[in-house]
Amino acid sequence: MADSAPPITRQHLPYVERLGARAISEIDLVVIHCTELPDMAMAREYGERILYPDAGTGAAGHWYVDRDGAITEYVPAGRIAHHVRGWNPRSVGIELVNIGRYPHWYDSRHQAMTEAYPAAQIDALNALLGHLGATLPGLRWIAGHEELDTDRMQASDDPALTVARKVDPGPLFPWPQVLARVPFQRLPLPAAQRPG
Repeated sequence: MADSAPPITRQHLPYVERLGARAISEIDLVVIHCTELPDMAMAREYGERILYPDAGTGAAGHWYVDRDGAITEYVPAGRIAHHVRGWNPRSVGIELVNIGRYPHWYDSRHQAMTEAYPAAQIDALNALLGHLGATLPGLRWIAGHEELDTDRMQASDDPALTVARKVDPGPLFPWPQVLARVPFQRLPLPAAQRPG
């Protein structure tokens, strides 16, 4: 596959050199996320937060795709970003700017994902995925964050209820449209783990 790289702005996180290094040949999975935040500015703010004081690092995806299709790299593929529990060493993460459940992530009354993904954003995502397929030789699988982190947690509004910890990219993400244009397969998972 020829590499036709889309325009990517590099704005690496301040702690990027403290993230673990890896050979790009070790990457076989791309995970699709949504930010569950209103805009890129807030996504950057959250990405720069230090959540792991011993390492001096935080949680972020590798690439962020804004609603207008602009792509920004926060972490290069050769570094292990903290974006999905249990899968980070073998994966790269792509974050799509989308409001998600913000600001009531764990309130049982606010669990619907209502913002659609604009065509410009999905076109840019597909271009980025095509570029990754051409430049990461082991990449063959794709999954949504919600498929890999299936934990539930106590609802913030009612301790008797639980909600999904992660629901992204959610039911409005156009999986058929994306899968028709990229050279990856859905990661095999137990049927009970794959969202409806």
